[in-house]
Amino acid sequence: MVRSAARSAWMRWSGLLGFALGGFFDGILLHQILQWHHLLSLVPGMVDLRVQILWDGYFHALMYGLAALALWGLWRARGQAAAAAATLGMVLAGFGAWHVVDALLSHWLLGIHRIRLDSPAPLAWDLGWMAGFGLVPILIGWWLLRRPGRGGPPPAVLVSVLGAIAALGGIWAAQPPEGQPFATIVFAPGVQPEDALARAGLGDAQVVWMDPLSQVTVARLGDGNPWPLYLAGALLVSGAGTPPGCFAWTKV
Repeated sequence: MVRSAARSAWMRWSGLLGFALGGFFDGILLHQILQWHHLLSLVPGMVDLRVQILWDGYFHALMYGLAALALWGLWRARGQAAAAAATLGMVLAGFGAWHVVDALLSHWLLGIHRIRLDSPAPLAWDLGWMAGFGLVPILIGWWLLRRPGRGGPPPAVLVSVLGAIAALGGIWAAQPPEGQPFATIVFAPGVQPEDALARAGLGDAQVVWMDPLSQVTVARLGDGNPWPLYLAGALLVSGAGTPPGCFAWTKV
C-alpha cells in the first residue's frame, strides 16, 4: 500500500512541495534572518553584495517556481489524493530531502557555502543541521506514510492549505524586519547616490554605508517616501513593495 501510494502523482507532487518549502525555510532563516551565509558565500570573487543578494533572489525565485509547479500538479492529481497523514508524510520527506541535498551538494561537493561560516567547527554545524532538519523530517515522514487509513480532509482543502503555507513563506521572505530604520538601494551605473537622493526629495537622508562602486547604498530615509528613488535612477529599493526582500534584511 505504501509503495503504491508513493508512486502516485499526488505523492510525488507533495514531495516536491515539501522540497520547495525546505528551500524557503533555508533561505528565509539562514540567508535573511540569521544571515549565517548567502547562496554563494564561498565562491571565489563573489564579494559584491549586489551579486550575493541577486543570487539569493534567483534561489528564492526557483523555490517559488517549484512550489507553484507542485501546487499545479497537486490540483491536477486531486483524484488520486492520499490520506492527510500520508500527504504530510511526503511533504516532510521532501522538506528533509532539501536539507540532505543541500548538505551533500552545496556544502561538501561544490563548497559554495556552509551552514555557519563564522564557526570554528563548520562541519559540526553542517552535520547537525542535516540531521535535525533533514534526517528527522524524513524519518517522521516515513512513519506517517506507514500509517494505515485513507481518511482526512477533501483534496481541494489539502491543496488550499498547502498553497497557503507556500504563499505565507514567500510573503514572509519579502517583508522587511520590524523596526528596520534603513533602506538598501541599488543604483544604476553612473548614478551618484547623493544626487539621486536629492532629486527624490530625500536630501536630508543619512547615508550610513556605500560600496566602493557607489551602486549599493544603505541610508536612513526617516519618514521620506522611497518610491521617487526609482525616478532618480534606483534599480531596487528595500521597503518599497518590490520583490527583493533579501535587501530589507541586510545587516549594516
